[in-house]
Amino acid sequence: MKRNKNIPLTETVYYILLALMEPAHGYLILQKVEELSDGHVRMAAGTLYGAIDNLLKLEFIKPVPSEDSRRKVYVITEKGKEMLHLDLERMKHIIRITEEVFKSDEEVRI
Repeated sequence: MKRNKNIPLTETVYYILLALMEPAHGYLILQKVEELSDGHVRMAAGTLYGAIDNLLKLEFIKPVPSEDSRRKVYVITEKGKEMLHLDLERMKHIIRITEEVFKSDEEVRI
């Protein structure tokens, strides 16, 4: 299988995409990312908007109509969901093989 050049996602991008499983504006995205990461990932507005610009260019997210004309609202696209899923599968593989290595290391010590 050919490796996708956008994988692995950065931790920040991963959380932004997760946050955009439901439409959200910038401030709400910042809040969701902090909540999803248990406070480990905190972004400045400039970092978020730079990431949003990049994700729009990659077509991982798209703008959606908003009732409040002052706020831009975004949502993840099917392509973005695919990237999120690919990175999830990558991480599952990493976890599985790491657990196998630790398990065999414990068996050797016993």
